Amino acid sequence: MIKNYTPSKGDLEKLARMKAPYQQTIDELKVKLKGIKYGCLQENGYSPIEYVVGRVKSTESMLKKAELKGVQIGVGNWIEDVEHQVKDIAGLRLVSRYIEDIREVQEILTQREDFVVEEVKDYIATPKDSGYRSIHMIVRYPTYHGPLKKDAFCEIQLRTLAMNFWATNEHELRYKYDEKIPNDMRAALRRAADTAHELDMQMGEFRREIRDAHELNVQYAMSNEVKLEEIFSLYVKKDYKRAQELYRHYFGDGHDFTHDPKLKMIDDLLGSRLKMMK
Repeated sequence: MIKNYTPSKGDLEKLARMKAPYQQTIDELKVKLKGIKYGCLQENGYSPIEYVVGRVKSTESMLKKAELKGVQIGVGNWIEDVEHQVKDIAGLRLVSRYIEDIREVQEILTQREDFVVEEVKDYIATPKDSGYRSIHMIVRYPTYHGPLKKDAFCEIQLRTLAMNFWATNEHELRYKYDEKIPNDMRAALRRAADTAHELDMQMGEFRREIRDAHELNVQYAMSNEVKLEEIFSLYVKKDYKRAQELYRHYFGDGHDFTHDPKLKMIDDLLGSRLKMMK
């Protein structure tokens, strides 16, 4: 597993006990983060979170990373050193549609009171040399594992769908080539990463156009609703002449409310009655 070290049965048991609170951290945070998603959907009909996945680092991967950070595996209180040095034993990934969504999620997480954001690495503003883009947030989350309270660190990665697609393929290639990806393939991966970023930027533009059009439609509907309410108020007061004048002024004969059942119902009621009045 690790150079010059083979874990004993006792060490494996200690590592398993050490990792248990991190699995609990993953389980609890997944529920809370999905709560953000479904709360946004219920409130706004749209969520900046597309989906959430999580994992606890494998023992082999965890020990390799600890060794790279200078931990002497198998020496002294090395298991405590592993916990201290490796901040992503627990890992969560939130995938969003748009870069704007990532920024919104980042802000939401920063304002949470049930964990503390200890560190943020912005690989969108400053991509890695490979082209990798993401936001990495290290959070400190309090768990109650049995009778004991333990602060567990967890890395939360924020990616768009395009970023995640690229990163998944890049990771599999690194595994295949044992971290020694050929130079021509590295260059191709970098081009693909830049293309994925261009796609994200273009989709962001489309999203803003869609959102602006939707807001205009909402404003138009609200404006027409106010107009109809004004006419209806005159109608109730039996000021039929003024109601007719406003109806013709606002709508004439060319309006169409079939896209909005509520406005169509009011319009049908007012229009049919006002047109019958001489």
